[in-house]
Amino acid sequence: MIQAEQRISPPITIFFDGSCSVCAREIKHYKSKDLHEQLILVDISEETFDPTQYEKTIDDFMAQMHVRDQKGIFFYGVDAFPAIWAALPGRFFHFSAIFLMLPGVHLLASLAYSLFARYRKTLFPAKNTCKSGTCSINHSR
Repeated sequence: MIQAEQRISPPITIFFDGSCSVCAREIKHYKSKDLHEQLILVDISEETFDPTQYEKTIDDFMAQMHVRDQKGIFFYGVDAFPAIWAALPGRFFHFSAIFLMLPGVHLLASLAYSLFARYRKTLFPAKNTCKSGTCSINHSR
């Protein structure tokens, strides 16, 4: 869980599963709000992605979303969302991060996210809208 005193140091790197249509759509939304280019997007489903440079396996990355800040600190699963929101402008993202970190809310969100992460490919099968098998998100980095 992200602690109150823990500050996110943008820019942040978001490791996302581009083969998951819901995941790709969510990341595309965040990128559209990234007015100050604080998000670096890495599609872990691309063949060129090498998880060993982060001392992790592809299964580690596929099990839950990973976000890494400029200091090299990783945020996992539900804790990745407040890290992303901290890098985006606007009160909505700030208040969403605070709300998500409330103890009861965080627990429920963690449980829901765990189920989503585990069953996302079954619940939301790819619709072959991505020619390469991954949904590319245009970004400047």
